[in-house]
Amino acid sequence: MTSQAFRTLIVASAAIAALSVAACSKKADESANTAAAEANTAAAAADTAQNAAATAAGAAADASAAAGNAAAPMEGNTTSTTTTTTTTGNAQ
Repeated sequence: MTSQAFRTLIVASAAIAALSVAACSKKADESANTAAAEANTAAAAADTAQNAAATAAGAAADASAAAGNAAAPMEGNTTSTTTTTTTTGNAQ
């Protein structure tokens, strides 16, 4: 094998290796971009869920306050309960 043929073989091998690395890294870049897009989508969904939870907590606090106000008598007012028992039939 001559040195010219040997150099040609080395250059061709280097070119094939470079193409192989380029092809593999492009696919990795696409996979990374897809993963990043999916991560952004998941982060947006988590943010939406957090906002919904905060809204629900606020609504629960408002409902609790309203229930507390409805259960407590107004200041200065008094409440009384009268019970009447009626007996029917023969009482012995």
